[in-house]
Amino acid sequence: MCRWLAYSGDEIFLDELLFKPENSLVEQSLHATEAKVATNGDGFGVGWYGQKTVPGLYREIMPAWNDCNLQHLATQIRSSHFFAHVRASTGTATSRANCHPFAYNNWMGMHNGQVGGYELFRRSLESHITDEHYAKRMGTTDSEALFYMLFNFGLEQDPLKAIRKMVETVTNLQHKYDIKEAFRCTMAITDGDRLYCLRHSSDRFAPSLYWRNQDGRLVVVSEPLTDDHTDWNKVPESHILIADKSHVQEIISL
Repeated sequence: MCRWLAYSGDEIFLDELLFKPENSLVEQSLHATEAKVATNGDGFGVGWYGQKTVPGLYREIMPAWNDCNLQHLATQIRSSHFFAHVRASTGTATSRANCHPFAYNNWMGMHNGQVGGYELFRRSLESHITDEHYAKRMGTTDSEALFYMLFNFGLEQDPLKAIRKMVETVTNLQHKYDIKEAFRCTMAITDGDRLYCLRHSSDRFAPSLYWRNQDGRLVVVSEPLTDDHTDWNKVPESHILIADKSHVQEIISL
């Protein structure tokens, strides 16, 4: 399992969320409290929107807590819309291509969780990725496969419909292959303006996901960034949070 955060709001330096809070994302890479494992040291990534419509990416296989380049970049890069992710591998290789977030044109996505039995029906799952998008697939994770599947299901026209179709497709394939392991997922998708955050599981153990909006700053996180959880709201299981810029428009059932 991994830990991630998505931010939208006033332009801030990345280190304000990655390093400064008492339970910052980098702190969670060492001491996660609501995950299967406490350490998320199999690489990390940040993706941010700046002067261009396409996001910038910095991904590395080193643990987030041990990369001085991340510290330097986070104190210099300002963004009003960015993703960050620390990885705990569920079986695929520790490589830069397998680090999140993933990006295609102006879209960006990241994932926490696991597609149970993925190795048994990977070929069938990947058949739902178009040739155009499969050519951009660099890694081997189920997470990246889910991201590129969304484009085939109409992400650019109707993101909500695409997310629902992705979940339905994974669930149907697990049934077809008689997979007993769960499909557990939190996922963030953005086009640089609108944000879609999914929390779902086929069993009763969906990965944790919280959100907070303070002073026009929206943060969606795997775990609260503060020891005091009073201001943090849980995203309900099998729901999708939809935000435009920093404004949460609705949280709807999957």
